[in-house]
Amino acid sequence: MAQPMLKKDDDRDDEVDYHPFFGIEKGAVLQEARVFNDSQIDARRCSQVITKLLYLLNQGDTFTPVEGTEVFFSVTKLFQSKDPGLRRMMYLMIKELSPSAGEVIMVTSSLMKDMNSKTDMYRANAIRVLSRIIDGTILAQIERYLKQAIVDKNPVVASAALVSGVHLLQTSPEVVKRWSNEVQEAVQSRAPLVQFHALALLYQIRQHDRLAVTKLVTSLTKGSVRSPLAQCLLIRYASQVIRESGANQAGERPHFEYLESCLRHKAEMVILEAARAITELSGVTSRELTPAITVLQLFLSSSKPVLRFAAVRTLNKVAMTHPLAVTNCNIDMESLISDSNRSIATLAITTLLKTGNESSVDRLMKQITNFMADIADEFKIVVVDAIRSLCLKFPLKYRSLMNFLSNILREEGGFEYKKAIVDSIVTLIRDIPDAKENGLFHLCEFIEDCEFTYLSTQILHFLGNEGPRTSDPSKYIRYIYNRVILENATVRAAAVSTLAKFGALVDSLKPRIFVLLRRCLFDSDDEVRDRATLYLKVLGGEAAVAETEKENIEFLFGSFDIPLVNLEASLKNYEPSEAPFDISSVPREVRSQPLADKKATGKKPTGPVGPTSGPVVSAIDAYEKLLSSIPEFAAFGKLFKSSAPVELTEAETEYAVSVVKHIFDGHVVLQFNCSNTIPEQLLENVTVLIDASEADDFTEVYTKPLRSLPYDTPGQTFVAFEKPEGVPAVGKFSNVLKFIVKEVDPTTGDVEDDGVEDEYQLEDLEFTYADYMLKVPVSNFRNAWESMDPESERVDEYGLGARESLAEAVNAVIAILGMHPCEGTEVVPNNSRSHTCLLSGVFIGNVKVLVRLSFGISGPKEVAMKLAVRSDDPDVSDNIHVIVASG
Repeated sequence: MAQPMLKKDDDRDDEVDYHPFFGIEKGAVLQEARVFNDSQIDARRCSQVITKLLYLLNQGDTFTPVEGTEVFFSVTKLFQSKDPGLRRMMYLMIKELSPSAGEVIMVTSSLMKDMNSKTDMYRANAIRVLSRIIDGTILAQIERYLKQAIVDKNPVVASAALVSGVHLLQTSPEVVKRWSNEVQEAVQSRAPLVQFHALALLYQIRQHDRLAVTKLVTSLTKGSVRSPLAQCLLIRYASQVIRESGANQAGERPHFEYLESCLRHKAEMVILEAARAITELSGVTSRELTPAITVLQLFLSSSKPVLRFAAVRTLNKVAMTHPLAVTNCNIDMESLISDSNRSIATLAITTLLKTGNESSVDRLMKQITNFMADIADEFKIVVVDAIRSLCLKFPLKYRSLMNFLSNILREEGGFEYKKAIVDSIVTLIRDIPDAKENGLFHLCEFIEDCEFTYLSTQILHFLGNEGPRTSDPSKYIRYIYNRVILENATVRAAAVSTLAKFGALVDSLKPRIFVLLRRCLFDSDDEVRDRATLYLKVLGGEAAVAETEKENIEFLFGSFDIPLVNLEASLKNYEPSEAPFDISSVPREVRSQPLADKKATGKKPTGPVGPTSGPVVSAIDAYEKLLSSIPEFAAFGKLFKSSAPVELTEAETEYAVSVVKHIFDGHVVLQFNCSNTIPEQLLENVTVLIDASEADDFTEVYTKPLRSLPYDTPGQTFVAFEKPEGVPAVGKFSNVLKFIVKEVDPTTGDVEDDGVEDEYQLEDLEFTYADYMLKVPVSNFRNAWESMDPESERVDEYGLGARESLAEAVNAVIAILGMHPCEGTEVVPNNSRSHTCLLSGVFIGNVKVLVRLSFGISGPKEVAMKLAVRSDDPDVSDNIHVIVASG
């Protein structure tokens, strides 16, 4: 009996859906499976039981080996049934059970008999099942039958054989590749599905041969493909050939005329596929886009929702790189705002926001207002992101767009939706100075009714940074203090900190703030009371944590640039003594373990490694301790940075070597971690001979050889170089591992007295500017930026050339500088045409550096960048620009 399953639906909240298998139990179904053993087979009942078994398997239930074997052998008894429907269910059940090798042998003869049956339905299903359960040995026995089936006159049988070939290509590629002639013949079939499957298999057979793929595409684009599905595949393969050819001009692109001809095909799927392929070509021009845009525009008014969706989604992607090419479609897309399909309407709205001009902003906002109430939060977030981009594009329209964001912020919605709105308002405040006071006022109104603690604390934190710098800071005090009275303890504590920041930065508000902070001393929460006490004592001059008032404020509200994991580890390692804990001794860099775990490649770590469960700072201490134990390195001073290990050998070679670069102010030490993976050899007097002819600023001063390197026992050899003090010297080193090889008897372990000198070529090693930069985070980038001397700021603009995406450009610049991305700005939102990335670090010489990168797309995939740098030393700011310009 069917059991009810309640399911909430937006359109049918008061109705009940019924699921025929809701609440079924595996044990009961296995009992029912005994019906397969009846002498008189009931086809209808057996089909129902198989359906239940398949449902259980697809829901994640598993059968024990015993249960699986019993069900398998019971199902195989259904081969005697002549009912077509039951036979199809039986084939499906055998395939889903994934029988063991022994069970496969039991059923293979029956399946092979069906494969040669006169009933085409039996033949097709038997081929499908055999391809999924057999191994290479059985495949060799039936290969002849499969090749015959590929060219069978019945399209169902031929398609089954071709699809089986696609699956078998993953396990037995050499066998399937021998079918090329039969598959090539099937490509010429008049059956649409056979042609589609044959083309897919033929491409997979040849996909690793670039010339063969090109010949295949060239031969088929002349008009021998009739199937619309196969035509879509051919368009994709032609697009791949165009991409791999590297041609960026229409006259140079192979098969571009074929793509244009497909825009006139009678099948809608082919037209859409061709239009999409043309719009995604690298360096496509407006003239080349015009025919594709034209057919997509026609589909916008189609009566079929799937065509409207496909067309507007493609146009949405085009609008990211060629907004002007899509403007002719704006009138058609405006009519889609009221489309009953909300996905279509959302895409239409976001496309219009990307392609609209300044004069159309107000009209769009009126249309969107009515639209927002009818869509889900996930679609609303997409619209909010598009509005933020539009406001940055037309900053003079900030007032109407800010008001729109404020209005929807007060409406119902989930956390992610509200967070997207708040983030957008914050971005507009930061990037559009005129929008600051308007935006802050809207945020203050929102926290009056905000139900999300995280958002409330983030807004209060942002108010503390921006509010004191407005023309009338006092108007925000009421909103902030209301949070102290009405909110939970977490928000109250954040509000106390924000009040104190106003008092610290705005002298005229200090008396009023002190009164409010004194009231907080009676709060029920310890955190709130402690914060209020601290701020009153320090700001009131009763206690001091630094020598000057400015330093006190920096201590209370400045950025905390020490990684918490490093601080925690240092505090755990601190031994109580008369000397107080020195926070300046805590490493600022976020580092990984010095050597990666190489169990997967059979190598063992070489070099100092801390406890695997311990904090990362133990690895840093291990390096410092190791280097300080070598007298020749003791005079080099304090270690500035140690790099992550760089592999100088391939995996599974006879010798494994990696190198760690230790940077000092005037020296560089290379620590070569070596492993001997040959049991019959002992290596002695192991050194690395370095050719520094391509690194003029380095002078070798000392080499510490490794006396002995037995099998599977890691060891280190060191090479030290002198370089100009405080200068980021760069260059390339060529490396050769030199050693004496002695044979070892693997049974007795005896080592021969005589050895042979030998050498092993290693990979080259490069020193880049990033090696001289520590990745040091800051907790509040804006505060840290504004606390630095504006006179140290250096700003310039750069063209980064053609890039596949903004994300690629951002990652490339981060890699060149070797700095730490702040506040998650290394992540570029999808489809963004502009992005700001914030970086922090410490340059050699312990010079703190902050970088603000602004990226934008200036042409077809052309990326421009504005680089602003502030540091403790103006010369270092200049150096950062030199590094980027040379990178």
